[in-house]
Amino acid sequence: MSLVKVGWSNAKLQIIIPTKSPKAESVQLAADDPVLEPVTASARVPGGDKTAGFAVYKKKCRVCHSNLKGKKKVGPSLYGVVGRTPGTLAGYRYSTAMKAFGASGHIWNAQTLDKYLSGPRQYIPKVKMIFKGLPSEQDRANIIAYLDSLDD
Repeated sequence: MSLVKVGWSNAKLQIIIPTKSPKAESVQLAADDPVLEPVTASARVPGGDKTAGFAVYKKKCRVCHSNLKGKKKVGPSLYGVVGRTPGTLAGYRYSTAMKAFGASGHIWNAQTLDKYLSGPRQYIPKVKMIFKGLPSEQDRANIIAYLDSLDD
């Protein structure tokens, strides 16, 4: 039997992956156990258009962010951002707030990117990004579709 439990313990993410021992089969989840929803890397957003998203990127993002792998500017490269744990791209100095956000179990996917791009400092207080956000849901869906296309 294979069981993976992901949850919180004393404000820290706890992942339990039982071994093949007989004890592993006796693990039970209580009804009140906090368990995270499965996280998928795909950012497929209904109505998102990557070509329109590239236009949003050119107008709003490229001054501070590169879309090329390994190239940072004022902000980290957006290449491969979908599916990445926030605050973890090597070679970029993230704020303490962004590193803590990533360490708490978040991943950049359609939901987290949409919330973040609607107002970065409202969603994650004290981040370095001074961008006010994208108020248009369609612009956010489009940029997320574009970001999802930036990967190997």
